[in-house]
Amino acid sequence: MPSLNTGGYAKARQRLPESVLFQLFEHTGEALCAEATASWLWQGRVVKILDGSNVVMADTAANQTAYPQHKNQKAGCGFPIAKLVVVFSLATAAAIAVRIADFKTSEITLARQWYRTLSADDIVLADRAYGSYVDLALVAAQKADGVFRKHQRRNSDFRRGKRLGGRDHMVTWSKPVACPNGMTQDEFNALPETLKVRELHFSIRVVGQRTKNITVVTTLLDAKAYPKAKVAQLYGLRWHVEINLDHVKTTLKMEMLQGQSPEMVRKEIYVHLMAYNLLRYLMWQAAKPKGNDPLRLSVQGTRQSFNQYRDLLANAGKVRRDKYLSLLLKMVAKTIVPLRPDRHEPRKRKRRPKAFPLMNEPREHLKQRLTAAR
Repeated sequence: MPSLNTGGYAKARQRLPESVLFQLFEHTGEALCAEATASWLWQGRVVKILDGSNVVMADTAANQTAYPQHKNQKAGCGFPIAKLVVVFSLATAAAIAVRIADFKTSEITLARQWYRTLSADDIVLADRAYGSYVDLALVAAQKADGVFRKHQRRNSDFRRGKRLGGRDHMVTWSKPVACPNGMTQDEFNALPETLKVRELHFSIRVVGQRTKNITVVTTLLDAKAYPKAKVAQLYGLRWHVEINLDHVKTTLKMEMLQGQSPEMVRKEIYVHLMAYNLLRYLMWQAAKPKGNDPLRLSVQGTRQSFNQYRDLLANAGKVRRDKYLSLLLKMVAKTIVPLRPDRHEPRKRKRRPKAFPLMNEPREHLKQRLTAAR
């Protein structure tokens, strides 16, 4: 009879090297990306989308030292916070890279560390936080291209520069005077003094929402190879990174980590991302026989279907396992999310939280006060 004591399992998790889990996570992402043929790429090129996020973890002294809580929270009343930058493949939705730091570290700093791993001809897609001279120059240094929303502090004058079309031109940006935070002076000095950048402006209309006027900056300078409409369409796909992060944090419950040490916290993050990639791989295998779009399948539906077959697959022999796997793939293939291009939902909660007051002093102090009041 299996033991109810989980101590052995916990010790085994601690012995498992962190580097092994990190490599396994990267391997699952690479394996899924290898499934994508040229027809799945954007203009024949690999697009990588990234965004930053936060996760909280168990409130232990070790976690507080490595990932301190927000400075506005009193000691003993908050949770340690880690900053993440996660990179996804646009073609397959696979998580392919992650960088982890404390909450005070800027996600821009983490992204700039990741740029060094870019391959030639990659395209990086991100929001306005990355739309700066430094980020475009660092991406270009790897012989890759960036497509970022223009930072709100930069003005655009489409009467200047080389006109490429309506509200579409090429201009020359100059290197900033001061070295930005999180970057060494040597790294800053290595940047070119000027950079040719393409700016294009377009509007996005969504039912029930205000029209968004967006200016995108990119190093895709060839307007014939990369027409304005195509670039605008590409930037519209940036929202996929928000959806993918929501799946990892909400569907797979990575918002609150249980690790008691920083090493175990990082292991949890790698395992969550690995599990997400394996679900995506299952979706890909389910969609392939009928030529369906695997990105149209439901991650939550796939997770629920897998959980129904998990014990059967684990305990069956090879013949039965193949049969169960075939049935599982057929079930996953039916979890198609309907196309809802004009769908919009209010960002409001129906369920009311319990009316307990927030903790404004350590729990031990509150318990002592209750004991004294008896």
